This record gives sequence, C-alpha cells and structure tokens, in this order.
Amino acid sequence: MSKSSANTDQRPSPRTDRGLALFDLDHTLIPIDSDVMWAEHLVKLGVVDSAWHSKRNDYFYEQYKQGTLDIDEFLTFQLAPLGAHSRSTLENWRAEFLQTQVMPNLLAAAKDLVAKHQAAGDLVAIVTATNEFITRPIADAFGVDHLIATLVETKSDGEFTGRHAGLPSFREGKIVRVAQWLAEQEDCLLQDFATSTFYSDSLNDLPLLAQVTHPVATNPDPTLLAHAQAQGWPVLRLW
Repeated sequence: MSKSSANTDQRPSPRTDRGLALFDLDHTLIPIDSDVMWAEHLVKLGVVDSAWHSKRNDYFYEQYKQGTLDIDEFLTFQLAPLGAHSRSTLENWRAEFLQTQVMPNLLAAAKDLVAKHQAAGDLVAIVTATNEFITRPIADAFGVDHLIATLVETKSDGEFTGRHAGLPSFREGKIVRVAQWLAEQEDCLLQDFATSTFYSDSLNDLPLLAQVTHPVATNPDPTLLAHAQAQGWPVLRLW
C-alpha cells in the first residue's frame, strides 16, 4: 500500500459522494510554461529589454525546475510589465499571445481528461502559480469556471499595479488557496470529498499532491516521477 493510501484510510468519512478534480496548468494540461512564454512574447514585442529579460526569465525558470524558486522575487519580476502599461494595451498583447502561443497547445488528450471529470459530475478547478491575467482565458478555453491562480493587484480604476495580491498559489500556498476556495464556494473541506484528484507535472506540487486521495503525476519532471514511483502513484502522459 502506498503512503498516500495509508493516509486516506485515516481520513474522516466524506460529506459528499461528489469528486474533486484539481489540475495544475503549465506542463500538465498544456505542454508549455505560459509564464515563460508570456515573458518571451513581451521580448518579441520589444516591450522589455531582450537580453536582460531573457536572462532573468531563464534564471527563474531554472530555479523553478530545481524547486528553489523565490516566488516573491519572481513575481516582482514577472508582473512589473503589467504595471507599466494600460490594461487595454495588455489585453491586446494577451489576445495575440493566446492566439499564437497558447491555443495551438491545447491538446485533445488534455481537454478530454478535463471533460471526463466534468461529465462525471466532479467539481473541477485549475490550480496554478501563474497569474490570473494570463491563465483566466486558458481556463475558459478548457471550459473550467474555477481558477485558483496568483492574483494580480489592481488599482481602483482597474489598472494593474505590477504587484501580486494575497498568497501566491505556489507550493504550500496551493493547499491554503484550495482550502479558502472550498470554504467560500462549497462550505466544505478537501477531506469532505469522497475522492480528490490532483494532476501535476512538478516537484513543486508535492505538498498538494500529498493531500489528495488520488495524486497523479502527469508528464512528471524527474524528481516527481521518482517520488511517484516510490509512492505507487499513477503516472500519466498526455503527450
């Protein structure tokens, strides 16, 4: 028996027979990192300095892959362009980004997996560290209403400040944000569901993967793959 199964046996009886299905986004449902690709899109537009921005982008991405990312430092870098340009301009850039970089990477296998859980009556949400400005349209493209993403601070006029708001949905922050969302939306706890599934590719999601009844290593990085195999977790490859 895996450790995950042993932990499940000790949980209280569920309050509902409904299932909960949570999905990471980047490299889980889509075969790209939307944060990284958005930064590269801004470089192509000439909005940010190419050499400096690309170097910093690579620096943070390597940290992320190693599980050492300083999320506050990264968000200061990543969200700064949102505070430097008008909302309408940013939305035009985002529309082009979605059309050219994201939509071609919405693969049938990923869309079918989400649809399978929706058809089963599960409560479905995407849980991602990537900010809501970038990921809300992607969640919409998957037909997912519930998005738990890093929040972007806005001014009273709706323009962005270039800073994040609240707790980023990253590592242990995903556990907290999911708990807050369930309390607000469903008046329940994660443990109240008969089954809870989380699909993720990243070692950074090990905290939340350990909390659900059905962790699924999806297109996993080497560290997560090794952990999943040791724990007896299923491994899923969507591409």
